[in-house]
Amino acid sequence: MNVVLRHFKWLMLVSGVLTASMFYGLFAPQAALESMFGATFAGPLESLVIRSWSALVGLMGVMLIYGALSEKHRAFCAALAASSKAIFVTLVLVYGQAFLNKAAAAIIMDIVVISATLLFLLALRIKR
Repeated sequence: MNVVLRHFKWLMLVSGVLTASMFYGLFAPQAALESMFGATFAGPLESLVIRSWSALVGLMGVMLIYGALSEKHRAFCAALAASSKAIFVTLVLVYGQAFLNKAAAAIIMDIVVISATLLFLLALRIKR
């Protein structure tokens, strides 16, 4: 378990950078939607929702990066980001099965991060 505690920050850093890359949806919402789900939209409401979603996902990435760099806040940042990722994965699996092929890479990465976070939190608990 010490291996998990020593190296978890690197997973947080890499996944944080990848997650923060979703900020591009603020500036190119159509491209973000197409790249993540292979779908398009037609109106200003969809653009607003996708821009907002991109900003929130990007902020989760920033929080992962911050948690990787701040040991004091690492567990909190990891738990919050993993919770967000778990909600996304669950929603796609329950309501967005038509998008699974296109979103598979993101889903797999999120499941890895969720699983690693659970191991990290368990390792922290055992250490205490």
